Amino acid sequence: MHPALWVSKTGLSAQDTNMSTISNNLANVNTTGFKRDRAVFQDLLYQIDRQPGGLSTQNSELPSGLQLGTGVRVVGTAKQFSQGNLQITEQPLDMAVNGRGFFQVQLPDGQVAYTRDGQFQLNANGDVVNPDGYALEPAITVPENATTVTIGKDGTVTAITDDQAAPVNLGQVTLVDFINPQGCRPLVTTCSRPLTPAATRPKASPGWPALAPLSKALWKHPTLRWLRSWSI
Repeated sequence: MHPALWVSKTGLSAQDTNMSTISNNLANVNTTGFKRDRAVFQDLLYQIDRQPGGLSTQNSELPSGLQLGTGVRVVGTAKQFSQGNLQITEQPLDMAVNGRGFFQVQLPDGQVAYTRDGQFQLNANGDVVNPDGYALEPAITVPENATTVTIGKDGTVTAITDDQAAPVNLGQVTLVDFINPQGCRPLVTTCSRPLTPAATRPKASPGWPALAPLSKALWKHPTLRWLRSWSI
């Protein structure tokens, strides 16, 4: 194959991967907590025909030389963890992380996964679960006779029951953070797992990172901009 055609082929292949990445971003424009991906490009090896600084004559040097690139490749995709917009849902268990941090959910195999998706509901047992039925970790169970459930800014969950006027403390929503959140492995859902156990920081203390104020239930819109997603 002619060298110029081969170089063009690598560019087409890289841009095809980039378009697939952009298409996935656009397909998830309404996925709560979704973080868009960005393709990372890298040039390939160079063929050096004339070394810069080499002697052209006994008393003169080449100022630039002759170096021919062999193309480009995509070396990875990077998640963009910029802050998304918050939207009011009027659902008492919906939450949004206002800053760094991830919710913890327990998978069916007992392992813990992490998500920015703050859409939570109650299952038949009163456990707080995500849309896939994975229980929030640490577990929080709302009693059957609860009339009102409130989640404070620091993640404290309280409930008013029909047989007690004072609020009952049900637990606290804790968050974890990662040194390198881009190193997490995405799962089928909006959950992910760290590739190395040492990537987690200690659990959040009250107010760090702060949960979005939940006097009205909120959830995080995907961090996606249509025009930005189409830019190449």
